[in-house]
Amino acid sequence: MEKEILIKKWLNNELNDSEKEAFGKLDDFEINQAIVDNAEYFKASNFSEIEDFENFKRNYNSKKKPVRKLQWVNPFLKIASVLVIVFGLYFLFHNSITQVKTAAGEKITAILPDSSQVFLNALSSIEYKPDKWNEKRSLRLDGEAYFKVAKGKKFDVVTESGVVTVVGTQFNVKQRTNFFEVKCFEGKVNVVSDTIERMLHPGQTFRILNQNFSEGITNAATPKWAGNMSDFESVPFKEVLAELERQYNIKITNKNVNVDRLFTGGFVHHDLENALISITQPMNMTYELSASNQVIIRGKNK
Repeated sequence: MEKEILIKKWLNNELNDSEKEAFGKLDDFEINQAIVDNAEYFKASNFSEIEDFENFKRNYNSKKKPVRKLQWVNPFLKIASVLVIVFGLYFLFHNSITQVKTAAGEKITAILPDSSQVFLNALSSIEYKPDKWNEKRSLRLDGEAYFKVAKGKKFDVVTESGVVTVVGTQFNVKQRTNFFEVKCFEGKVNVVSDTIERMLHPGQTFRILNQNFSEGITNAATPKWAGNMSDFESVPFKEVLAELERQYNIKITNKNVNVDRLFTGGFVHHDLENALISITQPMNMTYELSASNQVIIRGKNK
């Protein structure tokens, strides 16, 4: 009987007595058996596919360079090969991380394994382990995102500045350099940052700006950036400029500008000149579009 047929019937546990005897006499019986015996202890994630056994082994063997046979060391080489394959499969399928990220000027919606939704703002990213999601709903956020969390176990958003924990709710988390802000729109949100912990209810906000903590309120039902408009309340002008760069993928140069001056207002995401007028006129500044991705903002001399 052909070797390939024997292996397929062996994998399906369909060998009769005579076929078992023939299979046991194959020259690579030991390594075939060892690979399967060890690999059965590791479970791959449900969205990954592996080549059929014979192709997998053929591809592996084709990459090995011919060497002189050393009979006394051959069993050890087989064991080492099995361990490499098994541990390689384990780390490939059990440490998989899904990452979703946006570019400058880009916004996308990500659907998590439990159907929770994450709306990512420009230059932001999330990371999570899909194969562990049913055990622990937790993700890492860098940037800004608006969450609509499906009801279930607790849901953690881990950032560099703190952890936001909810069950089923809607909220926005913004994590930028020296700026951490959480806004609750529905349900309850627990926020922990260093030694500060607060339980937020709808309409309440939590902010740490340049290591200074403050609480506030919002009348909005959703974050304005999700509707293509950025809004600010008493934030340093440099944060406004940084957000403008993220939304329009531009580079801003300042001349005679106090970037620590506080700004309250906003700008749209679909019209650069309109946006520039919105942030410069209230601050008594002017702007110049020097190129498609270069902007100069000037403060007026007193």
